[in-house]
Amino acid sequence: MAKTRNILAGAVAALAMAVTATAGGLEKGTPDIKSAGPLAFGPDGILFVGDTTGQALFAIDTGDRGPAAKGTLKVEAVNRKIAEAIGTTPDQIMINDLAISPASGKAYLSVSRGKGPSAAPVIVRIDASGKVEPLALTNVPFAKAPLPDAPTSGNLRNEAITDVAYVDGRVFIAGLSNEEFSSRLLAIPYPFGDPGKGTSVEIYHGAHGRLETKSPVRTFAAYQIKGEPYLMAAYTCTPLVKLPVAALKPGTHYKGTTVAELGNMNKPLDMVVYQKDGKDYILLANNNRGLMKIQAEGIDKAEAITEPVRGGGKKGQPYETIKSLEGVVQLDAYGKEQAVVLIQEKNGSMNLETIDLP
Repeated sequence: MAKTRNILAGAVAALAMAVTATAGGLEKGTPDIKSAGPLAFGPDGILFVGDTTGQALFAIDTGDRGPAAKGTLKVEAVNRKIAEAIGTTPDQIMINDLAISPASGKAYLSVSRGKGPSAAPVIVRIDASGKVEPLALTNVPFAKAPLPDAPTSGNLRNEAITDVAYVDGRVFIAGLSNEEFSSRLLAIPYPFGDPGKGTSVEIYHGAHGRLETKSPVRTFAAYQIKGEPYLMAAYTCTPLVKLPVAALKPGTHYKGTTVAELGNMNKPLDMVVYQKDGKDYILLANNNRGLMKIQAEGIDKAEAITEPVRGGGKKGQPYETIKSLEGVVQLDAYGKEQAVVLIQEKNGSMNLETIDLP
């Protein structure tokens, strides 16, 4: 019995060391992240990490409070340097997302180390000197929010989280649920509270000529329209949709307004909203159609696309393709006038670069 009590006391002491309360609803310990996917920054250096495999959202205190970086980020063959930093080779990693710390300008990248179900989650950060540093995921302040009504089957499970963004005290999560209208946006208050039900989202897809409820938002960004918060959401093949945040109520169904068809046979990858010369733009990276600079002017009055747009046609908000930038697979704002982009070269190498917003 004494031995049992000693073992129990040791276990309790170890748990107390591993998990201790900290500010903001976080506890110090080791988050059980199973995959590192979409990233987004919240307040005070909090990094939100979407765990598709584990079907959860994590908040991790990076300790990154600044100071703001001087200079720009430029790292050639960043995939090779990341692989070296975590003890593997470039062909054994996959870079899943990029987020820039608003406080310091450091780049944070979510990475899969290895292939298939056994791949390990890794997060690295890179400063202006090009130093690659794995982010500690043991004995760190964190919080976890499991996803309600998450899909359980293989392919659908992989799309439980397609993108995340912090907007006015809530973390919005795009992806699929296990419900009949499976495309949804889920809003979780931060510090984490009860997420409740998500909002199922329906859109009209001009290239397909039909309403859709099972196609997930691929990437989205917050945008103010006449002082009201909206989400600008991009879907595969490639509708651009506006969604008023006020309408995204838990447990409801909402039909978004399709304001552009940007060309079929294409997958959006990442986006930022910015202002230049007094006008608003959306910069959207795609896998087949390059980097699109989409005009946001008049988007408040844009009529919904409700008729088929055939043959790879385009309709709605005008855009131009930035031909000088090819192979952009991830991007995030770097201050108000620049962005950091992750560029996939044809030889397989990946470069991290700072660009002026076009």
